[in-house]
Amino acid sequence: MSEKDNNKKHKATECDSALRVNKGIEQPPSINEEAVKSFIQKRQKLLDLEQYVDGILSGNRIVLSKAITLIESSLIEHYELAQKIIERCMPYSGDSIRVGVTGVPGVGKSTFIEAVGKYLTAQGHKIAVLAIDPSSELSRGSILGDKTRMEKLSTDDNAFVRPSPSAGTLGGVARKTREIIILCEAAGFNKVFIETVGVGQSETAVHSMVDFFLLLMLAGAGDELQGIKRGVIEMSDGMVINKADGDNLQKAEDAKIQYQNALHLFPRQHPNWTPKVLTCSSLKKTGVDKVWEMITEHHKILKETGHFRLKRNQQKINRMYETINQNLSNNFYQNPEVERRLHETEKSLLNNKMSAYQAAQQLLQYYFKDF
Repeated sequence: MSEKDNNKKHKATECDSALRVNKGIEQPPSINEEAVKSFIQKRQKLLDLEQYVDGILSGNRIVLSKAITLIESSLIEHYELAQKIIERCMPYSGDSIRVGVTGVPGVGKSTFIEAVGKYLTAQGHKIAVLAIDPSSELSRGSILGDKTRMEKLSTDDNAFVRPSPSAGTLGGVARKTREIIILCEAAGFNKVFIETVGVGQSETAVHSMVDFFLLLMLAGAGDELQGIKRGVIEMSDGMVINKADGDNLQKAEDAKIQYQNALHLFPRQHPNWTPKVLTCSSLKKTGVDKVWEMITEHHKILKETGHFRLKRNQQKINRMYETINQNLSNNFYQNPEVERRLHETEKSLLNNKMSAYQAAQQLLQYYFKDF
């Protein structure tokens, strides 16, 4: 049989087959592109200044969240509006207790804050939690999963939980945390907790923006004194041995004694306050009230001695210098001449035509030549 006859036979078989598939009706796309575009436009729509300020001062969480997103934005037009919002909210801020919570990953920071937060909201206090999530050095992304770890607190009417990316900021604190604190206080939250990344490195950033710096520790994880980081211990106003329950209870008590003895080796930050060491079980909700008593006692002493106002004034100065440094950095990289020369300078550096110091000096000269 010839090849031509074979092809005819094959086509006839296809036509007679019960498995023949007819061409169907063209289906619409599974995603409505217009609806998605409309949704994004609505989400990105900015309010005017008065709407932001009025919403924040009335305690509107949606407006507060939108304002925080505006603060975290890197767009110039968003920055200008955000600064106006902060300026308008400043007179209504400052009347709160700011608590920084740090500790190694896995110590139970989120669970601890939720336990303390539920204890406070049950008494009628309004609590804001600024949970800083670590950002990837590769993708710059963050999981922002603290709301799932604080499930009960995040649904509490008297609480506001806001996760933010650290974006590589030293000390595990988001770049805009200081400004976000102002907005939360203006919205009526009189207790503000800042949860750091807990990388075990410099925590000076969070220490410079809170009234009470709390260090969470674990017992039963080896030699407790080996875990002491001198810089962090010196900055702490109090320490809490977390997960003091079950078989770990006695280990926590032993660790408490060790840390109390070790604290005598460090100089006091305030002549009228000696840092305390307490035990707590965030899971069992035991010792939470004692922890808050320690924080309020410290707050009372600072108020009576005038140290509270001195500390807040120093925080304002720190905020000014940080803003100057950040704005100078942004202005440098947004300079047209620097942007044009940057890639070329990188190539010269990689080809060993100049040192890193010469490359930096050259770019700075391009930047300052117009001044």
